[in-house]
This record gives sequence, C-alpha cells and structure tokens, in this order.
Amino acid sequence: MAKKTKGVRIQVILECTEHKTSGMPGTSRYISTKNKKNTPDRLELKKYNSVLKKMTVHREIK
Repeated sequence: MAKKTKGVRIQVILECTEHKTSGMPGTSRYISTKNKKNTPDRLELKKYNSVLKKMTVHREIK
C-alpha cells in the first residue's frame, strides 16, 4: 500500500563554504535529507572536501 501524503523529510544540497574563497576551480557538494519540522533553519555539517583535502563546513543552499 502506497503513502498518500508527502513526508516532512526533504532533500537538501550542502555546499562548501571555504571552497569559494580558496580560488580553486570546481565545487564540493553533498546531498542529504532533513526533517523540515525539526530543523526549519539552514543545515550546517562538517564534511570532507576532496579538492581542499580537509574537513570543511558545508551549508545548505536553495
């Protein structure tokens, strides 16, 4: 039996905040999900940036 309503979990794109200021080409992006009722503000997670080769803060973009 299929669900009739959409859930409150939505897919979000996380983009590196340090990559833009470094001047290196390319971007570091991840796709994740969040519950929009529990976290209405933008999500920030520490993820690995393969271009900079270190852990950086990734912020949700629209």
